[in-house]
Amino acid sequence: AALLSLTRKRGAATYAQTLQNIPETQVTTLENGLRVASEESNQPTCTVGLWIEAGSRYEDAKTNGAGFFVEHMAFKGTKKRPGSAFEKEVESLGAHLNGYTSREQTAFYIKALSKDMPKVVELLSDLVQNCALEDSQIEKERGIILQELKEMDSNLADVTFDYLHATAYQGTALAHTVEGTTENIKQLTRADLASYVDTHFKAPRMVLAAAGGISHRELVDAAKQHFTGSSFTYKGESVPILARCRFTGSEIRARDDALPLAHIALAVEGPGWADPDNVVLNVANAIIGRYDRTFGGGKNQSSRLAALAVEHNLCHSFEPFNTSYSDTGLFGFHFVSDPLSVDDMMFCAQGEWMRLCTSTTESEVTRAKNYLRNAMVAQLDGTTRVCENIGSHLLHYGRRIPLEEWEARISAVDARMVRDVCSKYIYDKCPAIAAVGPIEQLLDYNRIRSAMYWVRL
Repeated sequence: AALLSLTRKRGAATYAQTLQNIPETQVTTLENGLRVASEESNQPTCTVGLWIEAGSRYEDAKTNGAGFFVEHMAFKGTKKRPGSAFEKEVESLGAHLNGYTSREQTAFYIKALSKDMPKVVELLSDLVQNCALEDSQIEKERGIILQELKEMDSNLADVTFDYLHATAYQGTALAHTVEGTTENIKQLTRADLASYVDTHFKAPRMVLAAAGGISHRELVDAAKQHFTGSSFTYKGESVPILARCRFTGSEIRARDDALPLAHIALAVEGPGWADPDNVVLNVANAIIGRYDRTFGGGKNQSSRLAALAVEHNLCHSFEPFNTSYSDTGLFGFHFVSDPLSVDDMMFCAQGEWMRLCTSTTESEVTRAKNYLRNAMVAQLDGTTRVCENIGSHLLHYGRRIPLEEWEARISAVDARMVRDVCSKYIYDKCPAIAAVGPIEQLLDYNRIRSAMYWVRL
C-alpha cells in the first residue's frame, strides 16, 4: 500500500505544475510573411498543419462554396504529385491527413512520426502551392460534394445553425453556408477555384504550426526550403479585407410537422475573438450547462436548466454556444424538444438567461470556472489539438495565449462580472431565432422578444 501511494504521488502533477510545465510556443516570421510556430515535446509523433485566413466569409453570393470545393480538391493531386500520388505518399509514411473549412479559416494538417516532419512540410507546401485542379477531378468531386449537401440536409442541428447565421447576418458574407449552395456547386468552374487559391493561399495569410517531437529550428529550415513559390507571396496587390457583418434581430422558421422533433436556436450578438468578455460569457455558458437524455444524474444535476429539463421532460437535449468571429459573434443556446414542449423549454431557457443577468451566485461561478479549467487542460491531450490551438490562436489573436494567462483571466471572473457582462449582451436585446421541424408551439417573435427582460418593481 505504501509503495502504491509513493508511485501515485510521483506520477501525479498538480494543476499549477501542469500550467507551468507547458513548453513555450516559439514563433518565427519568414521574409515572405509566413508565420512558423511550434511547441516542442518528447513525443515520438508530431502534427504539422497550415492554418489559412480564408473561408466562406471571403466569398460572394456567386462564389460561395469555392473554399469548400478547394478543400476537397487539395487532396486529389498536385502538379508534382498528380492523381492519387499525393495520398499514396502520405499513406506510405503511415501518416494521417485531414482538413476543414469554416467561415473564417481553412486548415490542412498531417499527423506523422516526428522524424518525418521535413517530408510533411514538403507535402503541405506542395498542397497549397501546386494544387492541380484537374478538370476530370473537378467533375468527379462535384458529384461527391452534391451528395454531401444532400446528406447535410438531414442533419437538422447543422441546418438550424445555418439558418441562424442566415437570419442574424442577412445580406452579409457571414450569412453564407460554408459548403455553398447546390446551384453554386454545379456552376463553379476551374477558373473560380484557381482564383480563390491565388487570392487567399498566400504566405502572410498562413500559419505553419507544429506540435510534438520536433525542433523549431528544423521546422523553420524546412519552411524556408519549401514555401518559396513566387505565386505564394503578395506582389503589391491589395489584401482582401473583411466587410463588417452587422447582426440583425430576426427569425427564420422552417415548419415541417412530419418531423418528430423541433430544433430551436436563439442567439444575441456576441463579441469577436479578441474581446476579453468572451471569458466571462464562457463562464456564463458553463453555469447554464448542457444536457442530453443519455446523461446520468437526473434532476440532481448542478445545472438548474438541466434539472428543470429532467423534472418536467422539457427537451431531449440542449447546449449553449459562444461562436466568435473576427468582429462579431453569436451567443445563444440550441435545444431539441418534442412539439408540445417547445414553449415551456423556451420559457425556462430565457428565464435562465435573465437569472444570469440579475442573480448569478458566487457558488455557481466557482463551479463554472472549474469546468472551464478542466476543458482548458484537455487542450493538451495529443499533438493534433495542441497544433490546432497554436494555428487558430495566431490567426485570431496574433499570438499563442499561454494557459497561465487563460487561468488568470478565468480566476478574475466573479458573480458581479457575470451579471454585468450578461446584461451587456443579453438583457433587453433583440435575438435572432432559427427553428426547424414541428414548431407550431413556438411563440410569436414579439412574445419571445418580451422575455428578454424582466419588469422590475
